[in-house]
Amino acid sequence: MDQSGSIRIGLIAKLQGMLLMVLASAISLSLLWVFHYGESTLIRPLLISITICFCLGAVLFFTNKPADHKNLTPKEGYLIVTLMWFSMSLLGALPYYLSGVIPVYTDAFFETISGFTTTGASILTDIEAVPKSLLFWRSMTHWLGGMGIIVLTLAILPILGVGGMQLFIAESPGTTANKLHPHIRSTARRLWGIYFLLTFIQTLLLMLGGMDFFHSLNHAFSTMATGGFSTQNDSIAGYSPYIQYVIIFFMIMAGISFAQHYFLLKGQFRKVLGNEELRFYLSVIGLFTLVLTLAIFILHQAGLEKAFRDSLFQTVSIATTTGFVTTNYLEWRGSLWFLIFLLMFTGGCIGSTGGGLKMIRVLVLIRNTRLELKRLLHPMAVIPVRLDGKAIPQEIITNFLAFFLLYILLFFGGAAIMTAYGLDFTSAIGASIATLGNIGPAIGSVGPVENYAHIPTGGKWVLSFFMLLGRLELFTVLLLFSPAFWKK
Repeated sequence: MDQSGSIRIGLIAKLQGMLLMVLASAISLSLLWVFHYGESTLIRPLLISITICFCLGAVLFFTNKPADHKNLTPKEGYLIVTLMWFSMSLLGALPYYLSGVIPVYTDAFFETISGFTTTGASILTDIEAVPKSLLFWRSMTHWLGGMGIIVLTLAILPILGVGGMQLFIAESPGTTANKLHPHIRSTARRLWGIYFLLTFIQTLLLMLGGMDFFHSLNHAFSTMATGGFSTQNDSIAGYSPYIQYVIIFFMIMAGISFAQHYFLLKGQFRKVLGNEELRFYLSVIGLFTLVLTLAIFILHQAGLEKAFRDSLFQTVSIATTTGFVTTNYLEWRGSLWFLIFLLMFTGGCIGSTGGGLKMIRVLVLIRNTRLELKRLLHPMAVIPVRLDGKAIPQEIITNFLAFFLLYILLFFGGAAIMTAYGLDFTSAIGASIATLGNIGPAIGSVGPVENYAHIPTGGKWVLSFFMLLGRLELFTVLLLFSPAFWKK
């Protein structure tokens, strides 16, 4: 902001232009698969998409004067990030739309923002009929969105400097950058380095299980981003138990804070094992898996290993908000798939690629509720909520409570809007929580073997907005709708 307190539109436009040129570079990678698979009909729409993104980005970047980007304010950071994610989705939809694979632009936008926000909600009815180069772009939107395209830009381009901290915080709410390194660019490099390493290892392990390189890479992109886009119509159901277990392991890893991965690589095992959010995250997965395994084994008379694998896979997939499926959990007894629905209100660890409420918020809210009961019995006692042995400041608890309340209000509001668009109650609440939590598959007509193609046009735009809200954790986007945000 300048001395008058005004938001510097020229600076925002310049940075938007730089990020759009990065987007053009990302789309260009799809051309490699065009030539590999001989999909020559896609050369023209991809080149047009790349040209539009790059030229628009270049115009915005070079026609605006250099400004002091090192002193970005929080307001400017929130505005840049929200506009960037929206414009990425608007322009990232061009390959689908111009190629005619998704001829309706609303559908192309929905598929794209679902990819970038790592939601995994799809309007495609026959995924295997989509050209390979576009399937790669579809998975690439997941991979870029998982860690964040702005974090990637911070890692590879020095232009943002220390001003990038505001963008980092706005794009990755709740992540404390200085846990890894005091310099934001070094932090971004470490995050993307770990992200790339895990993606590489998973790709190799999937190939060892008989999956070819293309499908292995695409599924690794979707897994590490906790996105859920598969290259197969039946998601992961048709693959071997080995493949499913590999994906389970890396979904769990993707749902863990990348700060913990960094500490693990540094050999700081005590720090990792002592993290209470991580222990709670693994405990939730273990408890739900155990209950579902026993119930499916007894009630559905499935083999023990199959019952365990399906229970573990769906528990991890929903808890981490990945959204892969190996079975239609809606065919389970109602009380069992209701447990899956409850898992949709959890999420990965904070600082992971998982969406949802996040485990740390759930844990703190549970502890705060328990302590409120003690405070009623001992009104004069000072009993703080503790995490990792430290008292949590009251303002953090207040923030968590406000986030939870707003999250629930948006969930019910989204469900009400979806019922107004003609969805039945079950499908409406499923679509609302699945998009707000960046999960993808839900219940009802948007369940694990269904898609979002039948949602009316207006409903798709509402759900697209919910996906963006969920990815940027509500406040980053909603602040822009506050009159106070625009005051000098």
